[in-house]
Amino acid sequence: MESRKNRAYVTWGIMIANIVYFLYLDLTGSSEDVGYMLEHGAMYVPYVLNGEYHRVFTAMFMHFGIDHLVNNMLVLFILGAYLERAFGKGRYLLFYLSCGAGANLVSIGYDLFLETARGVPMNVVSAGASGAIFGVAGGLLLVVLVNKGRLEDLDTRRVILMILLSLYLGFRSVETDDLAHIAGVVIGFFLASLLYRRPKEGDLASPGKGGERYEG
Repeated sequence: MESRKNRAYVTWGIMIANIVYFLYLDLTGSSEDVGYMLEHGAMYVPYVLNGEYHRVFTAMFMHFGIDHLVNNMLVLFILGAYLERAFGKGRYLLFYLSCGAGANLVSIGYDLFLETARGVPMNVVSAGASGAIFGVAGGLLLVVLVNKGRLEDLDTRRVILMILLSLYLGFRSVETDDLAHIAGVVIGFFLASLLYRRPKEGDLASPGKGGERYEG
């Protein structure tokens, strides 16, 4: 029962939802067609401001092309299970969705600021799970720090390096919403400080006495 409890069902469910919606979009149209993506829930500031608030969430499950999808799902696969086990399934799902929506809202705010400053409409269509995934990375950083620099086989240095490398790769691409990535990390760190409670020593499984085997 305990090993089943520690399996990352929510992370796998999120990944499956992203993959299924991607396949649907590609089979019925094209995930690389901006207009088609806009029709099916991608982020677009004028539409969100006009009452289509669901786009803040639906865009989190959409990706422009297979490379975009694979890159994001790979990072989620590597990091998500750690945080799901640390938070618990329900709290982790709430955390993930909040980070993604929060990063999208920050991106909207920045687009509106630029539009006001420049006097030119920001006609940008965006989608992707990266804001939520960077939130997971930020949350992991907080959890590792709270646990004295280590969580399972993760340590502070590895988490920081993963965050910096991912941000760097984003900065190299002109099509990446870097602000959403940074916002995801900050929001994830802050939300984790509110949601995470370090387990008491008696609640931790002892590796030498039948410690559980975790499965991503």
